[in-house]
Amino acid sequence: MALQAAATLLPSAAITIHKEGRSSLKESTFFGVSRSEIYRADFNPLFVNNQGFNRRLQIRPIRAQTAATTPAISSPGAKKTLRKGNVIITGASSGLGLATAKALAETGKWNVIMACRNFLKAERAAKSVGISKENYSIMHLDLSSLESVRQFADAFKRSGRPLDALVCNAAIYLPTAKEPTFTAEGFELSVGTNHLGHFLLSRLLLDDMKNSDYPYKRFIIVGSITGNTNTLAGNVPPKANLGDLRGLAGGLNALNNSAMIDGGEFDGAKAYKDSKVCNMLTMQEFHKRFHEETGITFASLYPGCIATTGLFREHIPLFRLLFPPFQKYITKGYVSEEEAGKRLAQVVSDPSLSKSGVYWSWNTNSASFENQLSQEASDAEKARKLWEISEKLVGLA
Repeated sequence: MALQAAATLLPSAAITIHKEGRSSLKESTFFGVSRSEIYRADFNPLFVNNQGFNRRLQIRPIRAQTAATTPAISSPGAKKTLRKGNVIITGASSGLGLATAKALAETGKWNVIMACRNFLKAERAAKSVGISKENYSIMHLDLSSLESVRQFADAFKRSGRPLDALVCNAAIYLPTAKEPTFTAEGFELSVGTNHLGHFLLSRLLLDDMKNSDYPYKRFIIVGSITGNTNTLAGNVPPKANLGDLRGLAGGLNALNNSAMIDGGEFDGAKAYKDSKVCNMLTMQEFHKRFHEETGITFASLYPGCIATTGLFREHIPLFRLLFPPFQKYITKGYVSEEEAGKRLAQVVSDPSLSKSGVYWSWNTNSASFENQLSQEASDAEKARKLWEISEKLVGLA
């Protein structure tokens, strides 16, 4: 019974949900923060230049502002050198997002923009894992607020930096919730953050990535094995099922319609799984609409089960106790945050993983391979319909 409970709601990897992802992010679990919890540099509210971070900090409400620019790495007459790439990682202050930021920064080839809700937490996290200050910066982003998403995109554009890779990692997971909670715009929190927040962010930054001269432009969304019903984990109740999207079309507000995408009764674990199906469908629709035109590689992945991540902190104590050993010794699906971060970094930067429209996984030898999505997660018509409804909900149509 305990093992069955342990297998019940394993979410994807551990999304660090800057609230955004309420997952391992512990930020992810509670996006709405009081102003007194938000730390920001007194010289720049949304973009923190790490070199000056030890200047006096003040507590103030956050407003998006322009970020500093990063010059190209080439000079006239000199042999052209590949500049450092710029990658935005949502939910990068903990869990998978932080591990990925570290893995990319350590190569010395990437400037990592940590898109997080809490500046101070992100700064402490980067310092704790030894990320060099010249390789990262922090920008405020609350995926549970579409206005925050717009402010973030505007601030990044005004920074003058090119965008070469976007990693949509943050996620919220509330498996024991009995009643829905909602985003700033009134959408059910898990889907509103994990799917709609990332959908708007990706659309707003698409042209920036399109205009990049970087040779490996990547847009990556973290998926989940629990959203794929063609797997054992994906068949553990409650199973992901978007139905005919009637709940999403109704606004997910639980007023005149359901807070669930399929129009059914609210279930916190299912809401997370449904949001992951949305993520994987969104990736495929991006590929279909924009890969050929832009040259951007659109991909999703499941890096393995990070059973010790903070993504599970909202789960019952017995689950948190039994799930790690269950994954390590029974299913053999366990991976550490460090290993999962290296895998996600590989999808971002490895030239051999440049195929677009792919859902990546890893075998027991840590070798990557193209995995197969479930029938629903690869439904082209449902992906199109999801795209159109999502456009309306975030104000793009």
